[in-house]
Amino acid sequence: MSLSDIHFQPLTKVAKHIESGDISPVEVTQALLKRIETIDPGLKSYTTVTPSWRWHRPRWPSEIMAGRYRGVMHGIPIAVKDLCFTKGIPTSAGMSIYRDFKPDYDATVVTKLASAGSVLLGKLHMTEGATLEHHPSFPEPVNPWKADLWTGVSSSGSGVAAAAGLAYATIGSDTGGSIRFPSASNALTGVKPTWGLISRYGIFDLAATYDHLGPMARSAADAAAMLQALAGWDPNDTTTLPDAVPDYLGALEGVYGARGIRMGVDWDYIATDAEPQTVAALKDAIAVLEGLGAINLPVKFPSQDALLKYTMPLTIGELLAAHVATYPARATSMARRSRR
Repeated sequence: MSLSDIHFQPLTKVAKHIESGDISPVEVTQALLKRIETIDPGLKSYTTVTPSWRWHRPRWPSEIMAGRYRGVMHGIPIAVKDLCFTKGIPTSAGMSIYRDFKPDYDATVVTKLASAGSVLLGKLHMTEGATLEHHPSFPEPVNPWKADLWTGVSSSGSGVAAAAGLAYATIGSDTGGSIRFPSASNALTGVKPTWGLISRYGIFDLAATYDHLGPMARSAADAAAMLQALAGWDPNDTTTLPDAVPDYLGALEGVYGARGIRMGVDWDYIATDAEPQTVAALKDAIAVLEGLGAINLPVKFPSQDALLKYTMPLTIGELLAAHVATYPARATSMARRSRR
């Protein structure tokens, strides 16, 4: 495998070459760090690039050569949204108030990825406190497809880094769309998982009972591989599910991943707001899925009025609780929309 385009190769393909010894995870990591150094100044997806790959360098090749291959994420360079705690590494959650904050422990998702043998390339830019606006003192990520297109919020850096080949997969968080929006905006596969599937221990909350963490990657298979590493019970987060973690990647083999899956689209609802090219792309995707054995059912989407009536006040209440230490005491350090 050539290193010249290694950054855009599928995670699962790179993993096979690492497992076989055809390529060293050190070489892969060095290639991505070089790409970050070259490309990211214009895209601004990273808030911190970490040299943590050096910590693991001596044991990666030796573990694999000794037959202690940990699985598909072993030696794969990844990055995480800057609301995930990382021991000794700045974790700001997009807030100038916490610009110099360095946690004294790792979030469970970071620990799980390290246990899987993944390489942490760094922390990714995000909106202030995972809300709707980037703090003016932080750079705003740029969509790699076209600079004047939206990057999505709040996991904007997570979307840009994965799309631009600056990490094989990233972690985003989703309270009201913040994995789904940047995944759509940057042409990625994002997974907002079942609540409780992935531990939220060691993160900055937006709204604790609505927050989700999940993978973002350039394909469903790559997202499934990362989900496999992230999912599962965590004694530090009693809301996590105790169920056994399925083989997500194995379930995608051949057409099995789509066969029998039920999907529904309310075309009347979509027609009120979606642009024609979006509708056309959706129809093409549905045709492909039907060809793989998925079942397309007619649905009628219910009104969101009742949902918004009750969830928004609850979300805002939890948001206020999450910032009780700094609001209103340090309100002037927050962006205007966050204060409002």
